[in-house]
Amino acid sequence: MPATPVEVFQRYTDAWNRHDAPGIVATFAEGGTYTDPTTAGPLAGEAIAAYAQSLWDAFPDLSFEMVSLNHNDQGLVSAEWLMKGTNMGPMMGLPPTGRSIALAGADFARIEGGKILSLQGYFDGGAVPRSLGLNIIVQPSSIGPFGFGTSVRASNGSTALPGAFSITNFFARSAEEVAIIQESGRKIAMDMLSMPGFISMLSAVVGDCLMTITAWETRDSMAPLMKQGEHRSVVGRYFASEFGSGGMTGVWVPGRLNARRVRCPSCDRMAPVEAPQQKCSCGAMLPDPVPYW
Repeated sequence: MPATPVEVFQRYTDAWNRHDAPGIVATFAEGGTYTDPTTAGPLAGEAIAAYAQSLWDAFPDLSFEMVSLNHNDQGLVSAEWLMKGTNMGPMMGLPPTGRSIALAGADFARIEGGKILSLQGYFDGGAVPRSLGLNIIVQPSSIGPFGFGTSVRASNGSTALPGAFSITNFFARSAEEVAIIQESGRKIAMDMLSMPGFISMLSAVVGDCLMTITAWETRDSMAPLMKQGEHRSVVGRYFASEFGSGGMTGVWVPGRLNARRVRCPSCDRMAPVEAPQQKCSCGAMLPDPVPYW
């Protein structure tokens, strides 16, 4: 006699809590599907196992606590649950935050012959990123001539005037390549933060285009970047056709740098930070200069 729908769903939940990917897949019928707000469509077979493993990699202590469990005579099981875990592994290409989450959700599973035919999960898809301190940006990919994306800045706090800017511009062939280039970019940024003469960098991703502009105290400051670490590795992989459909790099030297200004805390006027004795024309001391880049 096949297991009841409730027993099947309990086996499914137990496999999640054991971190048993084959056990989860075994509760589904052949061709049975799993869907939730983050899967971008139904998953089946090994894709379900891979999805579960990705969550366990990000949250090694992941667990589900049942809040309620109900079923009807047509084999439909509905369950409310609370997912808990601590982010100790990479997630969405980002380093672990060490933060804990508690995500409430619900599953609706159609079960027949002791197997799950389909399972639809419902939860707030932005709750986990928000719990981890991540921004959630909702925007179009493009409108007319304008493309939209995301950006990041890395700085060691230097307020030195830049003597050169290095610029890179890559075009990826797929979303997977965008993720590969972004991961290498994070490693390169970590290398640069400890390099003498590095000021700051700003990188952006807009569709399949990845751009980085980095400020240096002198043109020679960036020389170590070309000879070692992740940057040298990425250049080799790029020319070996491992990723990218095209791109450019260059070093730009400022033709003119206008004076940096800060607001005087006394008279509220903008004043150049290079003023004599770093004083405003009103006689008040000016704040420290802001980073140029």
